[in-house]
Amino acid sequence: MVPFEYNLVLAMIVFSLGLIGVLFRRNLLFVLMSIELMLNAVNLVFVSASTYLGDSSGQIMVVFIIMTAVCEAAVGLSMVVTLFKQYRTIKSDFYRVLRG
Repeated sequence: MVPFEYNLVLAMIVFSLGLIGVLFRRNLLFVLMSIELMLNAVNLVFVSASTYLGDSSGQIMVVFIIMTAVCEAAVGLSMVVTLFKQYRTIKSDFYRVLRG
């Protein structure tokens, strides 16, 4: 059995990589993938805490997070495809110009 602290360290590393991807990537597809990384890091914490405590409530929460991630991916990808069809780019800098 893997110690609980190792799982937390791994989750922190994965979450940090996802956060760096959200903050510094310019491609919207990579931003969506980084958000998925952050959600999976949270899932890892829930599952490892659930296993460590012997309670199944963390695993039930993971199911809800996975459902949220699926909805986020479907809506996010449809938005990216629509924006690409209209403007022929998926760079996030271009869409910041459109806001102003």
